[in-house]
Amino acid sequence: MNTALLLEYGWVLLVLIALEGILAADNALVISIMVKHLPEKERKKALFYGLAGAFVFRFASLFIISYLANVWYVQAIGAAYLIYISLNHLIKRLFVKKEVHMKRAAKKQEHFWVTVLKVELADIAFAVDAILAAVALAITLPATTLPNIGGLDGGQFLVILTGGIIGLVIMRFAASYFGNLLVKRPGLETAAFLIVGWVGIKLAVYTLSHPDIAVLEQTFPKSTMWKVIFWGILLTIAVLGWFLSKEKKMPEPGHA
Repeated sequence: MNTALLLEYGWVLLVLIALEGILAADNALVISIMVKHLPEKERKKALFYGLAGAFVFRFASLFIISYLANVWYVQAIGAAYLIYISLNHLIKRLFVKKEVHMKRAAKKQEHFWVTVLKVELADIAFAVDAILAAVALAITLPATTLPNIGGLDGGQFLVILTGGIIGLVIMRFAASYFGNLLVKRPGLETAAFLIVGWVGIKLAVYTLSHPDIAVLEQTFPKSTMWKVIFWGILLTIAVLGWFLSKEKKMPEPGHA
Protein backbone atom coordinates (compact mmCIF):
# COMPACT_ATOMS: atom_id res chain seq x y z
CA MET A 1 0.00 0.00 0.00
CA ASN A 2 1.21 3.53 -0.74
CA THR A 3 1.41 6.27 1.89
CA ALA A 4 -1.89 7.96 0.94
CA LEU A 5 -3.73 4.63 1.11
CA LEU A 6 -2.17 3.80 4.48
CA LEU A 7 -3.18 7.20 5.86
CA GLU A 8 -6.78 6.74 4.68
CA TYR A 9 -6.97 3.24 6.15
CA GLY A 10 -5.34 4.44 9.37
CA TRP A 11 -7.81 7.32 9.76
CA VAL A 12 -10.82 5.04 9.22
CA LEU A 13 -9.33 2.58 11.74
CA LEU A 14 -9.02 5.34 14.37
CA VAL A 15 -12.64 6.41 13.86
CA LEU A 16 -13.74 2.78 13.92
CA ILE A 17 -11.87 2.14 17.18
CA ALA A 18 -13.57 5.15 18.77
CA LEU A 19 -17.03 4.02 17.60
CA GLU A 20 -16.41 0.39 18.54
CA GLY A 21 -15.15 1.53 21.94
CA ILE A 22 -18.34 3.44 22.71
CA LEU A 23 -20.56 0.61 21.41
CA ALA A 24 -18.49 -1.92 23.39
CA ALA A 25 -18.89 0.19 26.54
CA ASP A 26 -22.64 0.33 25.95
CA ASN A 27 -22.66 -3.46 25.50
CA ALA A 28 -20.77 -3.93 28.77
CA LEU A 29 -23.07 -1.52 30.59
CA VAL A 30 -26.17 -3.29 29.33
CA ILE A 31 -24.77 -6.64 30.46
CA SER A 32 -23.97 -5.21 33.89
CA ILE A 33 -27.48 -3.79 34.28
CA MET A 34 -29.10 -7.06 33.18
CA VAL A 35 -27.20 -9.19 35.71
CA LYS A 36 -27.11 -6.83 38.68
CA HIS A 37 -30.14 -8.49 40.36
CA LEU A 38 -28.30 -11.82 40.64
CA PRO A 39 -26.33 -12.93 43.72
CA GLU A 40 -22.64 -11.98 43.49
CA LYS A 41 -21.39 -15.45 42.54
CA GLU A 42 -23.99 -15.90 39.81
CA ARG A 43 -23.48 -12.31 38.67
CA LYS A 44 -19.79 -13.01 37.95
CA LYS A 45 -20.70 -16.16 36.02
CA ALA A 46 -23.35 -14.30 34.01
CA LEU A 47 -20.86 -11.52 33.22
CA PHE A 48 -18.38 -14.16 32.02
CA TYR A 49 -21.00 -15.73 29.74
CA GLY A 50 -22.00 -12.28 28.52
CA LEU A 51 -18.45 -11.28 27.57
CA ALA A 52 -17.80 -14.69 26.00
CA GLY A 53 -20.99 -14.34 23.97
CA ALA A 54 -19.94 -10.86 22.85
CA PHE A 55 -16.67 -12.29 21.50
CA VAL A 56 -18.35 -15.20 19.70
CA PHE A 57 -21.21 -13.23 18.14
CA ARG A 58 -18.96 -10.33 17.10
CA PHE A 59 -16.67 -12.65 15.13
CA ALA A 60 -19.57 -14.71 13.76
CA SER A 61 -21.26 -11.52 12.53
CA LEU A 62 -18.03 -10.36 10.92
CA PHE A 63 -17.59 -13.50 8.83
CA ILE A 64 -21.28 -13.80 7.88
CA ILE A 65 -21.65 -10.15 6.91
CA SER A 66 -18.37 -10.15 4.98
CA TYR A 67 -19.80 -12.75 2.59
CA LEU A 68 -22.97 -10.69 2.08
CA ALA A 69 -21.44 -7.21 2.09
CA ASN A 70 -21.74 -6.73 -1.68
CA VAL A 71 -25.38 -7.82 -1.93
CA TRP A 72 -27.37 -4.61 -2.25
CA TYR A 73 -30.45 -5.72 -0.34
CA VAL A 74 -28.27 -6.80 2.59
CA GLN A 75 -26.75 -3.32 2.51
CA ALA A 76 -30.28 -1.87 2.46
CA ILE A 77 -31.32 -3.96 5.46
CA GLY A 78 -28.14 -2.95 7.26
CA ALA A 79 -28.77 0.74 6.53
CA ALA A 80 -32.38 0.48 7.73
CA TYR A 81 -31.28 -1.39 10.87
CA LEU A 82 -28.63 1.17 11.82
CA ILE A 83 -30.99 4.08 11.22
CA TYR A 84 -33.66 2.27 13.28
CA ILE A 85 -31.20 1.69 16.15
CA SER A 86 -30.32 5.38 16.13
CA LEU A 87 -33.90 6.68 15.92
CA ASN A 88 -35.13 4.17 18.50
CA HIS A 89 -32.56 5.39 21.01
CA LEU A 90 -33.28 9.06 20.31
CA ILE A 91 -37.05 8.60 20.58
CA LYS A 92 -36.70 6.75 23.88
CA ARG A 93 -34.27 9.38 25.10
CA LEU A 94 -36.58 12.25 24.22
CA PHE A 95 -40.09 10.88 24.76
CA VAL A 96 -40.08 7.84 27.09
CA LYS A 97 -40.67 8.86 30.68
CA LYS A 98 -38.15 7.95 33.35
CA GLU A 99 -40.89 6.21 35.34
CA VAL A 100 -41.07 3.50 32.67
CA HIS A 101 -37.40 2.69 33.19
CA MET A 102 -37.94 2.63 36.95
CA LYS A 103 -40.71 0.04 36.57
CA ARG A 104 -38.49 -2.13 34.41
CA ALA A 105 -35.74 -1.94 37.00
CA ALA A 106 -38.18 -3.10 39.67
CA LYS A 107 -39.18 -6.31 37.84
CA LYS A 108 -39.09 -9.66 39.62
CA GLN A 109 -35.84 -11.52 39.98
CA GLU A 110 -35.25 -13.84 37.05
CA HIS A 111 -33.74 -17.30 36.93
CA PHE A 112 -30.00 -17.35 36.22
CA TRP A 113 -30.27 -19.01 32.79
CA VAL A 114 -33.14 -16.74 31.73
CA THR A 115 -30.90 -13.78 32.49
CA VAL A 116 -28.01 -15.35 30.57
CA LEU A 117 -30.29 -15.95 27.57
CA LYS A 118 -31.35 -12.28 27.57
CA VAL A 119 -27.73 -11.20 27.85
CA GLU A 120 -26.80 -13.35 24.85
CA LEU A 121 -29.68 -11.91 22.80
CA ALA A 122 -28.44 -8.44 23.67
CA ASP A 123 -24.95 -9.52 22.59
CA ILE A 124 -26.30 -10.60 19.20
CA ALA A 125 -27.99 -7.23 18.70
CA PHE A 126 -24.83 -5.33 19.66
CA ALA A 127 -22.68 -7.61 17.48
CA VAL A 128 -24.83 -6.98 14.40
CA ASP A 129 -24.96 -3.27 15.22
CA ALA A 130 -21.18 -2.95 15.60
CA ILE A 131 -20.24 -5.03 12.55
CA LEU A 132 -22.75 -3.29 10.27
CA ALA A 133 -21.39 0.07 11.39
CA ALA A 134 -17.84 -1.16 10.77
CA VAL A 135 -18.71 -2.53 7.32
CA ALA A 136 -20.40 0.76 6.40
CA LEU A 137 -17.28 2.67 7.38
CA ALA A 138 -14.80 0.36 5.65
CA ILE A 139 -16.66 -0.67 2.52
CA THR A 140 -15.91 2.50 0.54
CA LEU A 141 -12.18 2.43 1.30
CA PRO A 142 -10.02 2.01 -1.83
CA ALA A 143 -9.24 -1.55 -2.87
CA THR A 144 -5.88 -3.06 -1.95
CA THR A 145 -3.74 -5.78 -3.47
CA LEU A 146 -4.70 -8.15 -0.65
CA PRO A 147 -6.93 -11.12 -1.59
CA ASN A 148 -10.67 -10.85 -0.94
CA ILE A 149 -12.14 -12.44 2.17
CA GLY A 150 -15.78 -13.25 1.53
CA GLY A 151 -17.38 -10.25 -0.13
CA LEU A 152 -14.81 -7.77 1.18
CA ASP A 153 -11.43 -6.59 -0.01
CA GLY A 154 -8.72 -8.05 2.23
CA GLY A 155 -7.66 -4.61 3.46
CA GLN A 156 -11.23 -3.64 4.33
CA PHE A 157 -11.73 -6.94 6.15
CA LEU A 158 -8.54 -6.44 8.20
CA VAL A 159 -9.61 -2.92 9.21
CA ILE A 160 -12.98 -4.26 10.41
CA LEU A 161 -11.33 -7.21 12.16
CA THR A 162 -8.78 -4.97 13.89
CA GLY A 163 -11.45 -2.49 14.98
CA GLY A 164 -13.63 -5.34 16.26
CA ILE A 165 -10.81 -6.94 18.24
CA ILE A 166 -9.81 -3.62 19.79
CA GLY A 167 -13.45 -2.96 20.60
CA LEU A 168 -13.65 -6.28 22.44
CA VAL A 169 -10.44 -5.53 24.34
CA ILE A 170 -11.94 -2.18 25.33
CA MET A 171 -15.09 -3.98 26.47
CA ARG A 172 -13.05 -6.34 28.62
CA PHE A 173 -10.54 -3.97 30.19
CA ALA A 174 -11.92 -0.43 29.97
CA ALA A 175 -15.70 -0.79 30.30
CA SER A 176 -15.66 0.81 33.76
CA TYR A 177 -13.86 3.90 32.44
CA PHE A 178 -16.27 4.38 29.54
CA GLY A 179 -19.18 3.63 31.84
CA ASN A 180 -18.13 6.42 34.19
CA LEU A 181 -17.57 8.74 31.23
CA LEU A 182 -21.05 8.05 29.85
CA VAL A 183 -22.52 8.65 33.31
CA LYS A 184 -20.63 11.93 33.65
CA ARG A 185 -21.41 13.02 30.08
CA PRO A 186 -24.68 11.32 29.05
CA GLY A 187 -24.74 13.35 25.84
CA LEU A 188 -21.88 11.21 24.54
CA GLU A 189 -24.18 8.19 24.34
CA THR A 190 -26.65 10.17 22.24
CA ALA A 191 -23.78 11.35 20.05
CA ALA A 192 -22.67 7.73 19.56
CA PHE A 193 -26.12 6.72 18.36
CA LEU A 194 -26.29 9.77 16.08
CA ILE A 195 -23.04 8.55 14.54
CA VAL A 196 -24.56 5.08 14.14
CA GLY A 197 -27.52 6.64 12.31
CA TRP A 198 -25.23 8.75 10.13
CA VAL A 199 -23.19 5.65 9.26
CA GLY A 200 -26.51 4.00 8.34
CA ILE A 201 -27.15 6.87 5.93
CA LYS A 202 -23.70 6.32 4.44
CA LEU A 203 -24.59 2.65 3.89
CA ALA A 204 -27.89 3.76 2.32
CA VAL A 205 -25.96 6.05 -0.06
CA TYR A 206 -23.73 3.12 -0.99
CA THR A 207 -26.84 0.98 -1.58
CA LEU A 208 -28.49 3.60 -3.79
CA SER A 209 -25.35 3.77 -5.93
CA HIS A 210 -25.28 -0.01 -6.49
CA PRO A 211 -25.48 -0.86 -10.22
CA ASP A 212 -28.71 -2.81 -9.67
CA ILE A 213 -30.36 0.26 -8.09
CA ALA A 214 -28.58 3.17 -9.81
CA VAL A 215 -30.49 5.93 -8.01
CA LEU A 216 -27.13 7.63 -7.43
CA GLU A 217 -24.06 7.49 -9.63
CA GLN A 218 -21.85 4.50 -8.87
CA THR A 219 -18.86 6.78 -8.26
CA PHE A 220 -20.67 9.08 -5.79
CA PRO A 221 -19.77 7.24 -2.52
CA LYS A 222 -16.08 7.47 -3.46
CA SER A 223 -16.23 11.12 -4.55
CA THR A 224 -14.35 13.81 -2.66
CA MET A 225 -17.56 15.78 -2.14
CA TRP A 226 -19.33 12.92 -0.37
CA LYS A 227 -16.27 12.10 1.74
CA VAL A 228 -16.01 15.74 2.88
CA ILE A 229 -19.74 15.80 3.70
CA PHE A 230 -19.66 12.48 5.55
CA TRP A 231 -16.53 13.07 7.64
CA GLY A 232 -17.43 16.71 8.27
CA ILE A 233 -20.83 15.79 9.74
CA LEU A 234 -19.41 12.82 11.66
CA LEU A 235 -16.71 14.94 13.28
CA THR A 236 -19.26 17.68 14.00
CA ILE A 237 -21.49 15.18 15.84
CA ALA A 238 -18.53 13.90 17.86
CA VAL A 239 -17.25 17.36 18.80
CA LEU A 240 -20.69 18.76 19.63
CA GLY A 241 -21.50 15.59 21.60
CA TRP A 242 -18.44 16.21 23.76
CA PHE A 243 -18.91 19.93 24.33
CA LEU A 244 -22.72 19.93 24.65
CA SER A 245 -22.86 17.01 27.06
CA LYS A 246 -22.82 18.60 30.48
CA GLU A 247 -20.59 16.89 32.99
CA LYS A 248 -22.56 15.65 35.96
CA LYS A 249 -21.18 16.36 39.39
CA MET A 250 -20.53 13.08 41.17
CA PRO A 251 -21.38 12.89 44.90
CA GLU A 252 -18.39 13.13 47.19
CA PRO A 253 -17.35 9.98 49.13
CA GLY A 254 -19.42 9.60 52.26
CA HIS A 255 -22.36 11.57 50.84
CA ALA A 256 -25.62 10.08 49.55
